[in-house]
Amino acid sequence: MKTPEQAHSAPPRPHVAIVGAGFGGLEAARRLASAPVEVTLIDRHNYHLFQPLLYQVATAALSPADIAAPMRHILRDQKNAVVLLDEVIGVDPAPRRIVLRDGGSMHFDYLVLATGSIYNYFGHDEWRSRAPNLKSIDDATCIRRRVLLAFEKAETTTDDAARRRFMTFVIVGAGPTGVELAGALAELARAALASDFRRINPRSARILLIEAGPRVLAGFADRLSRFAERALARMGVEVLLNTPIGAVDACGVTAEGKHIEAATVIWCAGVQATPVASWLGLAPARGGTVAVAPDLSVPGHPRIFVIGDAAHVADARGNPLPGVATVAQQAGRYVAEVIRRRAAGAPPPAPFRYRDKGNLAMIGRSAAVADLPWLKLTGWLAWVLWSGIHIYGLIGFRNRMAVFLNWVWAWLTYARGARLITGDDPSPANDPWAGTGRPSEALDKVID
Repeated sequence: MKTPEQAHSAPPRPHVAIVGAGFGGLEAARRLASAPVEVTLIDRHNYHLFQPLLYQVATAALSPADIAAPMRHILRDQKNAVVLLDEVIGVDPAPRRIVLRDGGSMHFDYLVLATGSIYNYFGHDEWRSRAPNLKSIDDATCIRRRVLLAFEKAETTTDDAARRRFMTFVIVGAGPTGVELAGALAELARAALASDFRRINPRSARILLIEAGPRVLAGFADRLSRFAERALARMGVEVLLNTPIGAVDACGVTAEGKHIEAATVIWCAGVQATPVASWLGLAPARGGTVAVAPDLSVPGHPRIFVIGDAAHVADARGNPLPGVATVAQQAGRYVAEVIRRRAAGAPPPAPFRYRDKGNLAMIGRSAAVADLPWLKLTGWLAWVLWSGIHIYGLIGFRNRMAVFLNWVWAWLTYARGARLITGDDPSPANDPWAGTGRPSEALDKVID
């Protein structure tokens, strides 16, 4: 046993700074629990978010607390980990320091950048306020507010053109998020809200899913893509393929030269990496990502790792890995093992290799698609598999039970229990009354 003097003179353990508490960052932090290092997990939010279910918050199926867990609670028993609520705005690789938004900097011996991605508006950032995306709880609650307010405004106005605009919803991008959001929005309008209004019929809501490419779920097998398109059509969703967006304004979108009047536009069309490459002074790879070495370190900086959506990693065929949770989690586990071995003076592991477990997408009630390496599933079986995997992926027994019970209740009754209109939308561009007069003017038209 070491004497107090010997313990005091022992060299400090290496400090691992992990930026981002998403799937990759949190996985890396937890895997370092027994490693001879000190861990600091940094994020601008105090919670870990299960992003695959954000669309259910946006469509009033779940509340935010059902899919998020406080980071301090998650790591409460990990003695070598601390949580820092801050935002990294720069990295100085040579002296190994990160720059924090709240002031000051922090030294690191190893740095893991797991900062994720943001939605790409393809050079039209002015569309961002008109067409919110779905990356955070704030985004989801903002979209929920706009969707529910649109029905409320349609109920109060007597202007037919304004009512049609309020009852039209446009989703841009037919990847998994867009498809899942379109299906959930159709179920909200045609089931959960169907009998709640007196002057409008929510079932008449027009929901458009617009995709610039030739098919929905482009990353899935053709058969599954066709199934998803047919399922959406049966739910009343209009799917417009090969239709790039030309403009987004206060009254809707312009697609293929045709203007579509819509009060609510939601952007799900592609992502780009957070500015990690510029922090490191590197030329960005595809989508703003950082091309990393086989051990996921930054070339020339073996103590800095980039994982998840911010990293450009190729599979055995040379194709970039998708920006999904399983890629980030496996990368987080791998980097933790690399750091653990270095800290212990052990040989490094073999280069990172992603094990593809497949893709899943929910379409609607009892309908989903599962594109697995060994099996393709559609319908009920895919829906059960999707539900089980997503419940298992949540952190904490409370969240798993809350989501399970909410889904069972919704399946039995079609009810949506989180239909609360909360918060403010401060930008005038986001006013659902835009183009129809201010609320006080429109309310004068309400029939007593």
